[in-house]
Amino acid sequence: MLKQYIIDVTANAIKTAAKNGQLNQMQENDSFTLNAEIPKNEEFGDLAINVSSLAKYAKMAPPAIAQAVAQAISIDDCEVTTVAGFINFKLGQSFLNAIVKEILNENAQYGSNDFGNGQKVILEYVSANPTGPFHIGHGRWAAMGSALANLLKFAGYDVFQEFYINDAGNQIKNLGRSLHVRVLQELGEDIDFPTDEIERKSFYPGEYLIPVAKEFVKENPEFSKTLTKELSNEQLEKLSSFAKAKMLELQKELLNKFHTHFDNFYSETDLHKSGKVEECVKKLKDLDMLYEKEGALWFKSSLFGDDQDRVLRKTDGSNTYLTADIAYHHDKIKRGFDKLINIWGADHHGYVPRMRASIEALGDDPNKLEVLLGQLVNIVMNGEAVRMGKRKNMVTLEDLIDEVGVDATRYWMIIRSIDTTLDFDIELAKSKTDENPVFYVQYAHARACSIFRNAKSERINIETKEKISPLFEENELNEAILNADLNLLWSVDEDKSAASAKKLILKLEEFKPMILMAAKNRAPYMICKYLQELAGCFHQFYTFSRVLTDDKKLAAARLALVKSVATVIKTALKILAVEAPERM
Repeated sequence: MLKQYIIDVTANAIKTAAKNGQLNQMQENDSFTLNAEIPKNEEFGDLAINVSSLAKYAKMAPPAIAQAVAQAISIDDCEVTTVAGFINFKLGQSFLNAIVKEILNENAQYGSNDFGNGQKVILEYVSANPTGPFHIGHGRWAAMGSALANLLKFAGYDVFQEFYINDAGNQIKNLGRSLHVRVLQELGEDIDFPTDEIERKSFYPGEYLIPVAKEFVKENPEFSKTLTKELSNEQLEKLSSFAKAKMLELQKELLNKFHTHFDNFYSETDLHKSGKVEECVKKLKDLDMLYEKEGALWFKSSLFGDDQDRVLRKTDGSNTYLTADIAYHHDKIKRGFDKLINIWGADHHGYVPRMRASIEALGDDPNKLEVLLGQLVNIVMNGEAVRMGKRKNMVTLEDLIDEVGVDATRYWMIIRSIDTTLDFDIELAKSKTDENPVFYVQYAHARACSIFRNAKSERINIETKEKISPLFEENELNEAILNADLNLLWSVDEDKSAASAKKLILKLEEFKPMILMAAKNRAPYMICKYLQELAGCFHQFYTFSRVLTDDKKLAAARLALVKSVATVIKTALKILAVEAPERM
């Protein structure tokens, strides 16, 4: 990576200057940190490093330090100058050409790295109750989680994606009771959900269960005839099981449509049936991590950083949600994963310390657990916020996808840091203008593809209106691009063209360090920010440079640069699981 190369060269120069006594009191083994940045004033160069912080060792003025270090730097085809405490680097053509060549040679692997070193990661996200359609928040976790999985894989991690099905507990029985009401309505019974607000909370009165009721009656005609307003345990179990299976099926279909693919769907009910929950409780008992108080069983989580101890088993003998969650995370570690990454809503903030406490109490490293806490999504439609909720009229994730499309929904869900509240403007997301970020980026890729098509298409002589042969034949275009003389990018007397080409190439080079930083910070949104900037640089280059000129060698050089742009945009969009269209 270019910035790191410049930093390494400068660091070696500092040590050399210190060793030769050119930095006054500074010693060769004094520690320091350098950062390379792009100067705000382009006249100063392409990259700059501030060495003013060395003054505490050298006891010299920053300008003198910069000059002494610069004298020890030797880089071919790079102009090194100083301004105040900054060392500035103006890169020559060979650096820029090498960046384009590297992209063309590595193609879709450009920007990938081995930072993860094969570390086994289990990434758990969405994990919704199978009691109804996904709401908008689930959509954000789905987009973020799947993009993060792709990003981590691109950075050398071994990633396993898991959906934890919260299918145990009263909510599934409530779902069965709700389906019961809808089935009776389908059969013509005069029945409705309770009007009392407290009683109504035990039901899911959304209309999404109406088609489920129709299917149930169709598949179970005889059983349906036996239903009355009074519900037996056997009937409730059958209704609950059917509704849960149907909701889970619909959720899986939508996830697939939304380019979100899980390696495993892990059932909480199966976790209980396997005996792993009781095994985990027993292990905690054997480790003296539990005690009884007031008829309940408590976990000594406060010993491991939690603000208080937590109940695992209530006075009525039933387990809390925490009990199963502890067993589930313990099972993840037993399955051999080195890192457990969860995406949770911000309302789960207080849950993190108790989960880390349980991991440590069971003898594992609590740092294996990483939790990304996501903020809410505010849907704005026609200037007004739209309320969401399973028990009210709502805009579901499926509604949103149908309205603005998969690509726009995914891109907008990823565009901000997960710990920032997102305002999703539906009208803007649907627009075909430069103000819409996803359209702006996708159009850049489509424009690049259009240039390639035109390069291979018949042309029209402007004066005679006659058809003339393509600039490049189909079988020669790729070879012409790969063997292009990139020096021609800088040889023509078009200052704005050369300047925009240089700016574009330097932005392309930023893809590699950006991917590394995004993977380290678990931050897919950085890819969106980068793509906006890259698209802007490309559109500017297109404005100042006529790519398909009659000079085939110059055209090949510019096509090579366009190919590099298309490659990086497509690679970045693939990580986001967003399409890179060739036509728009």
